[in-house]
Amino acid sequence: MSSDSLPYFLVFARIRGVGPVRLRKLIAHFGSLEAAWRAEPFDVVRAGMDEKSVGAIAAAQRSLDPQREMEQVTAAGLRAFCWDDAEYPALLRHLNDPPPVLFVRGALTESDRVAVAIVGTRKATAYGREVAAMLSGELARRGVTVVSGLARGIDVVAHEAALAAGGRTVAVLACGAEQVYPPQHAGLAKRIEAAGAVVSDYPVGAPPEPANFPPRNRIISGLSLGTVVIEADVRSGALITAEFAAEQGRDVFAVPGNIFSTASRGTNRLLASGAVPLLDVDALLEHLNLRSSGARVDASRALPIVDGPFSAAERDLLLRMTHEPASVDELVRQLSVPAEQVIGLLVMLELRGAVRQAGLNRYALTAP
Repeated sequence: MSSDSLPYFLVFARIRGVGPVRLRKLIAHFGSLEAAWRAEPFDVVRAGMDEKSVGAIAAAQRSLDPQREMEQVTAAGLRAFCWDDAEYPALLRHLNDPPPVLFVRGALTESDRVAVAIVGTRKATAYGREVAAMLSGELARRGVTVVSGLARGIDVVAHEAALAAGGRTVAVLACGAEQVYPPQHAGLAKRIEAAGAVVSDYPVGAPPEPANFPPRNRIISGLSLGTVVIEADVRSGALITAEFAAEQGRDVFAVPGNIFSTASRGTNRLLASGAVPLLDVDALLEHLNLRSSGARVDASRALPIVDGPFSAAERDLLLRMTHEPASVDELVRQLSVPAEQVIGLLVMLELRGAVRQAGLNRYALTAP
């Protein structure tokens, strides 16, 4: 927890209704969150906050203490990273409005930049469990981190299979990261902590309220290069994760299922809507342009390919770039495609070593 501004991110994380957009407004107006925290209500109004937000900030100023929040994070056995921390996950940072603070139990490593989300229904069939175990175990053996939500059904199978294969896995919670939900997965969470990370954007002590789960799903997809939906009914939370992945410019994969099974209605609908049909791990790795060596990876994990081939969209973007930094907005204008798609391409090209970040939302070619 290295950022000087982190204590102030922690107190603002306690204030309902003050999320990424309003935090950016406060920072832009006051120059720092510390200055915003110490500001008088009249000045907070001038920063563009509505009456409800001004009242919530004033109440927090009277009841919360930044240093005490830091102490609570440490006492809970967590680490916390905000936007301006170097250890904040790179894939998450690329989102339009990434969570201002991420709480971590265990450790996120550089190798977790190569990650795939495996999600699905809590009411998994034997077929769904078998597929989840096969895909997650094989991904882990290839050095790919498996990300999921620690829920019953497909999520638990994905975490368990990754651990059994000796790989890394990340569990994203809809409550404080020092807790476990559902509670019967506490033992699994401890094993994930030892071989990966348990993460959340909710502060210490936050309960697993129903409204917390959709935003949690956005983090699952945001930490991943692609999202695989194995089984899901039409109202499944896994489909929300898939929607977030698509909005983030990340690939969405769906495992075909029995057309008579309610557990496959959502996944089959995803396929009809354009999700990539997933039949095996090699096809997944090839689609993501990841090296698909079958050798077991330990310290030397599977890395993105840097020598091609590039997709047509990647080539089109690279041809518009030079060694001089260009902003994402400039590239969007040149390509006439949605910003989310350009950002997704840049993320992949950066991971493959073809482009580099050259400042906030600016990119350049890395080699002739």
